Amino acid sequence: MKITILGTGDTVGTPRVGCDCGVCTLANEEGRSRLRTSFLIENEGNNILIDTSPDLKEQLIRTGAPKIGAVLWTHAHYDHIAGFNEFYRVQDFPPAYTPEKVMNNISGFFHFLRFKKNIVEPYEPFSLFGMEITFVTVNHPPIDTYGIVIRYNGKKIGYTSDTNTNIPERTVEELMNCDLLFLDALMLPDVHIGKHMNIAEAEDLAQKLSPKEYYFVHMSHRIPMSYPHAATDFMTFEF
Repeated sequence: MKITILGTGDTVGTPRVGCDCGVCTLANEEGRSRLRTSFLIENEGNNILIDTSPDLKEQLIRTGAPKIGAVLWTHAHYDHIAGFNEFYRVQDFPPAYTPEKVMNNISGFFHFLRFKKNIVEPYEPFSLFGMEITFVTVNHPPIDTYGIVIRYNGKKIGYTSDTNTNIPERTVEELMNCDLLFLDALMLPDVHIGKHMNIAEAEDLAQKLSPKEYYFVHMSHRIPMSYPHAATDFMTFEF
């Protein structure tokens, strides 16, 4: 199994349009960026996306234009779903998997598209392309939002999606002792936003969950590119 981080940015990405902060200025000077957060999972000749960001066209081109066999949606916010329409005239729209309320919201947004809709129950594992996948509830008010746990060949990979620290104990149990963990970390430690974690809160959660390896994603333009444990676009991991 191979995991490629397609993007590590928040809803506006980095550099932010029209921003002259130090992070955005340096990113422009160095030609670096944080595309909107999503992941590509490759296993046994099949490809899965976790979320379909507005930057999906660039993300797929830069990873060799793989044919996507399925999409896992964590929640119905624009920056996690809008790129789904990029499959138009490229390939058949891949089947999607997500809990019912998320699927209903996204189906309304993409009312003009036809694709197979697979409703999954939180905490109930299902098999897909040789992997066991479980959606777990996180807390990103006011909408229903989920993290994802993937198990393969004795390894466990966790992803929190957008969330604050107030996650259910059952989710904590599911995310404990991951081999690889990705955590939402939107802001620097001095900024607190009720529906997201800042870097310090994400670090505290990582210590509680005791993964072997962890990285921050869904970061705003305020977080330096070289911040400790900050993931970068197109990082890859193989298991």
